[in-house]
Amino acid sequence: MQGKMHLYMKTTIPKLPILLKPFPLSFLFFFSLLLLIGSQFPIHRKTTAHSAVSNHSSVDLRIRPGYSSYDSYIERQLNKTLNPKLRKIWTTRDWDRKVRVFSHFFESLKQRDLLFNDSKALSIGARVGQEVAALKLVGVADSVGLDLVPRPPLVVKGDFHAQPFNDETFDFEFSNVFDHALYPWKFVGEIERTLRPGGVCVLHVALSRRADKYSANDLYSVGPLVELFKGSDLVEVKKVDGFGLDTEVIFRKKIIY
Repeated sequence: MQGKMHLYMKTTIPKLPILLKPFPLSFLFFFSLLLLIGSQFPIHRKTTAHSAVSNHSSVDLRIRPGYSSYDSYIERQLNKTLNPKLRKIWTTRDWDRKVRVFSHFFESLKQRDLLFNDSKALSIGARVGQEVAALKLVGVADSVGLDLVPRPPLVVKGDFHAQPFNDETFDFEFSNVFDHALYPWKFVGEIERTLRPGGVCVLHVALSRRADKYSANDLYSVGPLVELFKGSDLVEVKKVDGFGLDTEVIFRKKIIY
């Protein structure tokens, strides 16, 4: 019996290492799989303000595709601005209503010491000039509009991606056409270039709904604007009802001593 047991042990013991050989390989495979899964679902870390804004920039500001060239983009914008039916509406039945609403916006800015009678003011993307008329109505006499299609004396010709004005020309700039900018960084860069130090920029944008078919970008939060206005401080964000635009965002250009 002992001989048989001894023989049994001799014949079976060498087989154990063979059975154990797959386990190191399995462990190595399992460990590698865990590393792969971990890389797909990283540990959440505390986010700095800069990284949060950078994330907003890529997610919350999206350029619409479909423009084969800058000329094709300009042509599409002109299709709206030069539309005879729209221009007739803008200059007749829409005129008084829009001047009245814009006057309310600008009067509110004056009450908050963001706009003054002696401010030199620019309205960007002014089309037929309702905003300019409203600025003059509330006492800001030195006001002008900028658009691809001029309408003298209220609106001069120009592209908001490359404003035809000298550096530090204006104390105040207003626009409700940020969504029409194909290059938002150029749009903002030109505002900061032409604003005087301490000058104020007011944007009306849509965050809760998508803009019209002529828009070149979609904005989903204020974060991308904060990042784009590198030379300015965010002053205020508030809800408004501005002809389909729902948010007023105000920046003040930094004064560098």
